[in-house]
Amino acid sequence: MGKQDRQELEKVRRINQALVDRSTDSQGRDNFSRVRTGIGLEEQVRQRTYELTSTLSDLQRSNRQLITAKETAEQANNSKTRFLAAASHDVLQPLNAALLLMSTLTTVQGNDEGKKLCRQVERSLETMDTLLRNLLYMSRLDAGDVKPHFQTVSLDRLFDSIASDFEPIAQVRNLDLRVRRSGLHVWSDPTMLRRTIQNIVANALRYTKKGGALLVAGKRGGEVHVRIADTGVGIDRARFKDIFIEFQRCAQGQDDLDGSSAGMGLGLAIVERMIHTLNHSLSLNSRVGYGSCFSLRLPHTEAPEQVPQPTVNSYRHHEKLSGIKLAGANILIIENDLAALQAMEALLGQWGCNLRLASSTREAMSALSIDQAWNPDIIIADQHLNNDERGTSVVRILRQLIGRQIPAVIVTADPSERLWKMADQGQFEVMQKPVKPAQLRALLTHLRSRSFELSA
Repeated sequence: MGKQDRQELEKVRRINQALVDRSTDSQGRDNFSRVRTGIGLEEQVRQRTYELTSTLSDLQRSNRQLITAKETAEQANNSKTRFLAAASHDVLQPLNAALLLMSTLTTVQGNDEGKKLCRQVERSLETMDTLLRNLLYMSRLDAGDVKPHFQTVSLDRLFDSIASDFEPIAQVRNLDLRVRRSGLHVWSDPTMLRRTIQNIVANALRYTKKGGALLVAGKRGGEVHVRIADTGVGIDRARFKDIFIEFQRCAQGQDDLDGSSAGMGLGLAIVERMIHTLNHSLSLNSRVGYGSCFSLRLPHTEAPEQVPQPTVNSYRHHEKLSGIKLAGANILIIENDLAALQAMEALLGQWGCNLRLASSTREAMSALSIDQAWNPDIIIADQHLNNDERGTSVVRILRQLIGRQIPAVIVTADPSERLWKMADQGQFEVMQKPVKPAQLRALLTHLRSRSFELSA
């Protein structure tokens, strides 16, 4: 070891001794303790940082999994909706044919027992139709496929229409259905609002054994309150939320008593979804054994200048006043389903109509060209035909061919929003499958009177 190295080593020893000497006094021990504490805290911070980073990474991974699960659920829901929409035509098509044939079969029955059995089968088919429609509509509401079209709605016209539908039911059950006209108008979607009130009224009559129901409206500030009150069994406050859940029924209804089982617990579930879609509000007040009162709060608006066109419910009234008979009417039926076509032929033939049958545009044009002296008074066309043909397109072509605006009815299981808009513009009438024979006859009678007016 050289002299310089020995000097450096001695220097290091002195420094080391100085540090040892300083650490032995109280101040030195405090400094050393602080250093050690600082090192310990730094280690704890490093550990906590690692734990937080790991937790954050887990949360990000969980969020990605939740997003993936949500997207999968939404895709499944949309797929379900598309499937139901596509299947509804195929499912309701044979149901439509069955109802038309049952109406024809009821008429030709020669004894009361046969007619009674036919009516029971017809009611069962109608119950099946109601259930399928409600399930399809709920699926579309859940998927957000139903978009409201807001406009001015006359509550008097709406109430009159609902009263016309439910008065026969109330009479059969010995109930009193009262409707008070108010002259008020609201801003809403007329179809969805009608269905909302209709479902509540149906529910009121279903769970009322004595007394009846009241439908009334009043204005408070800028809002209109529509109330549907009944003297039914009432609802326990603890179960207010339950009645808006699918297939939940809080009491035995009249449908159970008469054996029709029409109340499936879907009516109020649909009401809640429509109220949410319309951004309206609904409240409930009820007392077990005394009845219930549903209250809808809707935006008030002024009456429009133009009077709306008459609805399907006015056809019965028009039929009585016009004196026009359906027998002898020339009717062209365009339907690609053989069973539905035969059922429609049997029913309208029984009414005394002169028919021509077709399943496509080509066959319809051929039917008209064979007998040029025969001109249709009315066209009935299914909307979904073979080879992606649409009933609306067939009607348009035939009108151009004949050279006049022939009254037409488009029949479909699931009418689109565009179809309803075209109907509102007066291009044709729309009837949903399965077709109810009484409504079809009233509508055809009304359209035949229009056909006479156009040809005059």
